[in-house]
Amino acid sequence: MINITRLWCGAEQPADHIRYGLGHGAHGPHASTAACSPTSSRTRKPIVVWNITRTCNLRCVHCYADSHAQQYPGELTWEQCCAVIDDLADYKVNALLLSGGEPLLHPQLPQILQRATERGLKVTISTNGTRITPEYAAMFKELGVAYVGISLDGIGAVHDSFRGVQGAFNGAIRGFKNCEAAGQKTGLRLTLTRNNVQSMEEILNFIEQEGIQRVCFYHLVPTGRGVDVASLHPEEARAAMDMLIARAEAWHKSGQTRELLTVTQPADGIYILLRQLREGSPLAAQTLKLLQWNGGGANSSGRGIANIDTQGNIHPDQFWQSVTLGNVKTQKFSEVWEATSAPSAAELQKLRGAEDPAERQKLLSGRCATCKHFALCGGGFRTRAAFANGHWFGSDPGCYLTDEEISTEIPDFGSLQA
Repeated sequence: MINITRLWCGAEQPADHIRYGLGHGAHGPHASTAACSPTSSRTRKPIVVWNITRTCNLRCVHCYADSHAQQYPGELTWEQCCAVIDDLADYKVNALLLSGGEPLLHPQLPQILQRATERGLKVTISTNGTRITPEYAAMFKELGVAYVGISLDGIGAVHDSFRGVQGAFNGAIRGFKNCEAAGQKTGLRLTLTRNNVQSMEEILNFIEQEGIQRVCFYHLVPTGRGVDVASLHPEEARAAMDMLIARAEAWHKSGQTRELLTVTQPADGIYILLRQLREGSPLAAQTLKLLQWNGGGANSSGRGIANIDTQGNIHPDQFWQSVTLGNVKTQKFSEVWEATSAPSAAELQKLRGAEDPAERQKLLSGRCATCKHFALCGGGFRTRAAFANGHWFGSDPGCYLTDEEISTEIPDFGSLQA
């Protein structure tokens, strides 16, 4: 996850301590349970994305879970859910993100939220927003849900087309307003594709007009139904980043504290750094320092992020369903994640790689194998690279940096300080 507001504008943001090892969050309301201010990005506990149900009321064209409006057998029982929550709390994961399908369709969502928040977990929810009634919004606030992320992929008919149901846009905005009225922290999540990139300016204007304080732009990971959705061309991705940077700067200069992030593409951080160096930004040294601590994709899937699917299977992230490390019905998540001798340990070791970035880079092929910024980017989003190449060690096809940019030397931090 790349925080444009933090890197480009220099404004401290929530969760800086998890992403960059310093800043906000180390002493927040969940500090007693969360693994705050980790000594390095390679030692931090993961954020766990838990798909509590596959059932969904929409038919999104890019759904990685291939969800439908039906019941699916094999989902976790209440007792199994309790065991997962207690284990994650004892293990002190950084956050628990409840997703789906549509998590609000889980019949025991209120009980799951109550148990998780009472155990001190920092709980966030990823939802399409259409099921958020005033009562649900008030419950989120009362139980201490840290954040509700509502998916939006365009304005009006564009969003409805993405979501496969007419009226989905109005339902999502209604859910957002219900959260806002209850005082529940919320924001929007968008997946960038060739189908909606032309609507970006309209989306950003809408975010500003509605006073939405947090927005995450995901780069498409083509899995599930998303394999049939068109990813951005490199020039489109660059133009999108330039637009996001310009808007973040404008909001910051006008005193708006809006948080603007991108997800599933560590190369965004390199793009920001290279622009800062070209333009002589005084923030370049700080950006380099933050990216060095973060490590990009090398410390993401299988290390800083994890997934538990609706059947209890444990994956490196929510998109990488083809790699299964264990199952919470028979094993504790914490034991699988920390294993040193089980089959899952060998799989995780392949993904996590050697401590030294240079040694990890030797395993890769393609453009990532020669990129000067591997220590900062970690080879992009490894899941997308695995899908594209059929193995873990190919290059991320979503990288939009030019050949010249991946060959550009970055001055060391000391020279930048001087």
